[in-house]
Amino acid sequence: MTRPLGIDHAASATLTKRPSPGRPGDLPHWQRRLAYLAQRHQVPGAVLGIARGEHSAVASYGVLNTATRVPTTRDSLFQIGSITKVWTATLVMQLVDEGALDLDAPITDVLPELRLADAQVTRQVTTRHLLTHTSGLDGDVFTDTGRGDDCVERFVRQLEEAALNHAPGATFSYCNAGFVLAGRVIEKLTGMSWDRALRERLCLPLGLRHTVTLPEEALRFRTAVGHDNQGDAPPRPAPVWGLPRSQGPAGLITATAEDVLAFARLHLTGGIAPDGTRLLSKRAAQAMTESEIQLPDTQSLGDSWGVGWIRFGWDGRRLIGHDGSTLGQAAFLRILPDQDLAVTLLTNGGAAKDLYRELFGEIFAELAEVVMPPTPQPPAVPVSVDTRRYVGRYERAGTRIDVLDGTQGLRLRHTTTGPLADLVAERVLEAKLVPVSDSQFLVQYADSPSWVPVTFYSLPTGERYVHHGMRATPKVP
Repeated sequence: MTRPLGIDHAASATLTKRPSPGRPGDLPHWQRRLAYLAQRHQVPGAVLGIARGEHSAVASYGVLNTATRVPTTRDSLFQIGSITKVWTATLVMQLVDEGALDLDAPITDVLPELRLADAQVTRQVTTRHLLTHTSGLDGDVFTDTGRGDDCVERFVRQLEEAALNHAPGATFSYCNAGFVLAGRVIEKLTGMSWDRALRERLCLPLGLRHTVTLPEEALRFRTAVGHDNQGDAPPRPAPVWGLPRSQGPAGLITATAEDVLAFARLHLTGGIAPDGTRLLSKRAAQAMTESEIQLPDTQSLGDSWGVGWIRFGWDGRRLIGHDGSTLGQAAFLRILPDQDLAVTLLTNGGAAKDLYRELFGEIFAELAEVVMPPTPQPPAVPVSVDTRRYVGRYERAGTRIDVLDGTQGLRLRHTTTGPLADLVAERVLEAKLVPVSDSQFLVQYADSPSWVPVTFYSLPTGERYVHHGMRATPKVP
């Protein structure tokens, strides 16, 4: 059912009932809040899903494409981006359960043909390094290796050309390429493409009929298009719908909110499917939530990382979850295990992160009495810092960061390079660095009112980094 909300917008809400006590809250209220806040943040279309126990509520708002004006409905598909990584990690943990894989053994035990830029590092990297973003492999490699079932294998063959930004285990740096490599481990051990393994080992047993990985599959459904933000202008459809197929294990799932909640339910039950089949051992599901590494920056997302999951400390409570960002689409998933509560938000443009913060802040406060941590803000009293040691260039695949010293203090210039440069609306972003402490700063880009953390640090071995956007970018000598 749909009804108009403003000019050419639509909203709908549905409650799915399952035989279990507990409710996810006042759905009409959250429908109204989704519509109001999405309009406020210029989000063209969005779907909100809330699940408590075996009951789920889904609300939708807006349009899937501002050019066609097709209304968003509860069964609309959105790209969930890097939330895919938790699905890939789950496939890996199934293989661990089966005794086919040791997380701490060298990957070369499974992929003896693997070649990275350094032979010693090739022998050191483990699957655990990949799933915790600590391998050191330059993460933002988006080489298009074609549309065939061998695209992941072909991608991995080219990793010898990718830079190594730090020693395995030395620090955390968000790594898409590492999850593609983990996808290749899955392919080698199952004898299936990553797409097929996902479908047969997770989607079919969970009854997920609206979860796909390929654009030709998405075309069978009501599917969202991403939108670019251009200053104060309304969001417009992105020129490209999706990333290369080789990025599948890192972020190419397209799904409904209901299917994302069903996946979350698998983990809330400790690995049991709706029909009672155990898809993952309770021990493996628990291990995925445990802290593997503390983050250099604890304000951008969580405070630590598990095996696939991001860990969040909100108001003294422990949540797990993940975010996803693709070409003009953004997705969010948060799970509060002690309340059997999961919340997801799928969007297709606008200030999606600001929508997420306001909406999830309200939802978790009302349904679980949990207060979301405030966003970082500049200090009331300016902090004096000797900034000269931070000036210079920091670079990794896809990104160049220049820290510039001007008459009014430091400025950060963030330049997108490589294949991604042709896919983003703004290649260069520049903003003033506001010091918070001797090594921590904040920047505020023009497209969002939020302040974004920037952390400078050095490893015990002396290498210097800037941590921004969850990536560790090394300083150019």
